[in-house]
Amino acid sequence: MKIKTILVSQPEPKTENSPFVELADKQKLKIDFRPFIHVEGVPAPEFRKEKINPGEYGAVIFTSRNAIDHYFRICEEMRVPVSNEMKYFCLSEAVAYYLQKYVVYRKRKIYHGKQTMKDLMPLIKRHKDEKFLLPTSDILKPDVPETLDAANIKYTRAILYHTVCSDLSDLKEVYYDVLVFFSPEGIRSLFKNFPNFEQNDTKIAVFGPSTKAAAEEAGLRLDIIAPTPETPSMTMALDHYLREYNK
Repeated sequence: MKIKTILVSQPEPKTENSPFVELADKQKLKIDFRPFIHVEGVPAPEFRKEKINPGEYGAVIFTSRNAIDHYFRICEEMRVPVSNEMKYFCLSEAVAYYLQKYVVYRKRKIYHGKQTMKDLMPLIKRHKDEKFLLPTSDILKPDVPETLDAANIKYTRAILYHTVCSDLSDLKEVYYDVLVFFSPEGIRSLFKNFPNFEQNDTKIAVFGPSTKAAAEEAGLRLDIIAPTPETPSMTMALDHYLREYNK
């Protein structure tokens, strides 16, 4: 049987020129999107118990767009003004550009790496006398605090939102040929929603080593793995697999 349907465990892309749209047209597929996880903000009264005042920090490190959203949300809820002199250190250029939602980009002190904390550290070290705030989810890649600790950076981690499993009960009787995962939390959500999930003929696609490890730990058979040197993106990995499978 040819592969005809794919479920991607992420929100639907907002751009019309998404690689997934191109893949669907090229391979004559039905591709649906459904977030398996979502974030919920920590309310200001609960956050106040942590005794962290965002206004006391001269620099903030953003690892994601969610971190930006919830940093400015909590400042607003706590009525803490964000100084025009605040220094923003962002994991990537894409994260940095997202700041335009909240600040006049060209008038602020904004620094960004390429994609990792290792890239960003030379910029942070130039301002190592600053007091840094690190807004995060309750789930954080260990390399972030490890890299900061190794460089003796003075920072405070502020958990401003939680990553939680979404309710997928409406998918109980729905079948897809391929399930695509981008995070260990997505794998955990699958089994929280469907504890008796049996893979059978369903193909599993995973992106990243941590997602791969979580899927293997859960006993799933991995059919499509990205990134690889030949297929650095998930859509490329899917396209490569489908060309062979759907012959």
